[in-house]
Amino acid sequence: MIDLLAAFGLSAATGLNAYLPLLIVGLLARYTDLIVLKAPWDTLTNLWVLGVLAVLLVIEMTADKIPAVDSINDVIQTVVRPTAGAILFAASTNVISEMSPVLGMICGLLVAGGVHAAKATIRPVITTTTAGVANPLVSTLEDVISGTTTLIAVLLPGLAAAGVMLVAAALTWWMIRRHRRRPTSAARTAP
Repeated sequence: MIDLLAAFGLSAATGLNAYLPLLIVGLLARYTDLIVLKAPWDTLTNLWVLGVLAVLLVIEMTADKIPAVDSINDVIQTVVRPTAGAILFAASTNVISEMSPVLGMICGLLVAGGVHAAKATIRPVITTTTAGVANPLVSTLEDVISGTTTLIAVLLPGLAAAGVMLVAAALTWWMIRRHRRRPTSAARTAP
């Protein structure tokens, strides 16, 4: 059960930043005993793969801090982040042996995709309302949350799962509240 909670935390972290959780898990699996990746997921520990992930991480972190470029990056990441979430969910220690790999990947896709969808919905609002001034700060905060969630998912998986549920509840509340404040089409056309 703890591995399952870690898998949810890891896949949620990829919804904010695809490459940081992959890099952290790859490094932890390569240099510590905190996480053990079974084949074929142990490919994440390969030095070439870690190097490519580091380069992609720098590119994503840079692009995500520039207004307008961050929106293009979010479109590109619509495929990458859920895929990274699926990989980390399935790769999490022992989860793959207790759960169908396909089901694990679907769960990872849904969790990472949901977090990414929330991010991709909220970021244009932040960009517009702050004229892009807040983008570097918000992006850095997302990166810190992604990295911290990844480490907590590996070290304290129950806490990571609780955090993911809390964030999901907060985002759901925010979206419902925002939707309720919109005037209906009849109210907009009334004299």
